[in-house]
This record gives sequence, structure tokens and C-alpha cells, in this order.
Amino acid sequence: MSANSIILDKSLKFAARIVKLHKYLIKEKKETIISKQIIRSGTSIGANANEAVYGISKADFIAKMQISLKETAETEYWIRLLMLSEYITEQEGNSLLNDCLEIKRILVSTLNTSKEKPN
Repeated sequence: MSANSIILDKSLKFAARIVKLHKYLIKEKKETIISKQIIRSGTSIGANANEAVYGISKADFIAKMQISLKETAETEYWIRLLMLSEYITEQEGNSLLNDCLEIKRILVSTLNTSKEKPN
């Protein structure tokens, strides 16, 4: 399995978890501000990675993967904030955080490899 298919699979599954979190925050916690932020950043990770795979050039691939990495960092922030503000439990937050950090590691590795390879 290639790194591209791994990141696409993991980011899609993560996005599905984020969608469920968004529904939970709105329905159960009546929280609308942070939930809007995390659904945007959390689902954007996979969308940008998917777009990168079909990029028109190496530079386009790297740029889209870099955006995906930035969205991962933003999502990490929102998860930590949800934990600190007690909208989600530490266990729920750590589970999401572990997935987010795994995606982040894959993206960093993918970007490093892509930048090292000649055109």
C-alpha cells in the first residue's frame, strides 16, 4: 500500500469521526462555534490530500499536502481546546488526538520524501 493511499484512507476515516463529533457537539452539547471550526479543518485534511494526489505537478502535490498538514495542526488545536473546555472527555480527546497526530506524522514524512526527490 502506498503512502498516498494510506493517508487518503486514514484521513477519510478521521473525517468521518470529525463529522460524528460535530453532530455530537451540536446535538448533545449545544456547541456551535468550535464545532464549525473543527469540521472545517478536520474534513479539509483528507480533501486536500486527495486533491494533492491528483495534482498537476510535483509543486502542486507539495502545496496541497502542505495545506493538509496545516489543517491537521489546526484540528489538533481544536481537539485540545474541546478537551480543556470539557466538551469531550480526556479519553475521547486522546483517541481523536492520536489519530490526528498519526496523520500529521504521515504528512510530514510524505512531504519530506517529496521534497528530497528530484523532479
